[in-house]
Amino acid sequence: MTDYGHDLLFGLFVTPSAQNAPRVLELAATADRAGLDLVTFQDHPYQPALLDTWTLLSYAAARTERVRLSGNVLSLPLRPPGVLARAAASLDILSAGRFELGIGAGAFWDGVAAMGGRRLTPSQGVDALREAIAVIRDLWDTDARGVVRHQGPHYPMTGAKRGPKPAHDIQVWVGAYKPRMLALTGAVGDGWLPTVEYLPDGVASLPGLNARIDEAATAAGRAPAAVRRLLNVMNVRFSPTSRGLLDGPPQQWVEQLADLALTHGVTAFLVGGDDHTIAERYAAEVAPAVRELVARERGR
Repeated sequence: MTDYGHDLLFGLFVTPSAQNAPRVLELAATADRAGLDLVTFQDHPYQPALLDTWTLLSYAAARTERVRLSGNVLSLPLRPPGVLARAAASLDILSAGRFELGIGAGAFWDGVAAMGGRRLTPSQGVDALREAIAVIRDLWDTDARGVVRHQGPHYPMTGAKRGPKPAHDIQVWVGAYKPRMLALTGAVGDGWLPTVEYLPDGVASLPGLNARIDEAATAAGRAPAAVRRLLNVMNVRFSPTSRGLLDGPPQQWVEQLADLALTHGVTAFLVGGDDHTIAERYAAEVAPAVRELVARERGR
């Protein structure tokens, strides 16, 4: 059993549909009003059926008051890290510290290339992401002296000025599945953000993948608990009988999410469905009960 001890976060994984833009914003408002912790949006800038995620994040931040926001996850190949660092810090300042940075190495390389981005190999994508995270954090570090200089092959910097400083310590959550990406997450990430439907064996994959992150964190001189474990669950439903993960009555949701926290160390749960009723029931009937159950078990 692995429990990294983080506080629990409950949120939504919302499809940024351009055709249903008002509904997308209404879901963010529902999450904010209902007391959920996070609203996140996938990022595929090469997909014209979707709203631009950065524009949506900014607009949603202006339409909400307390909920935190993140890309899930932002596509690095089409979002240069220097510009992304300043945009993230700016949105964090404007939203009073409510932005977190979910980021990935990139996928769908045909789409990336079609939009003018560089086509990288998987290995190059991992190296570029590691380099980008260093650039982003250096630009946020306004307490350090001097300008930012990086000699890396993907994102060289020859004297960028630091700042602005974010309103809070923005977390860098990495979307990762393969061994080198998991190692990168353990070495330099603040969180791991996969989607359960994309894991090779679903929840059963978590122990082995967590172990890779833990090993990399330890090798980098970090505690494994420095990396929060988050999880997207896209296919969810409240139903009278149990049919699978987050497909059943509310009490089943409670027990499954508590088990994910206490057994697998997952402490942020982002559900799909794009449904107001699901979001409201999740906030009212599931999240408080999971918090109570996990707190009780941790206290034993």
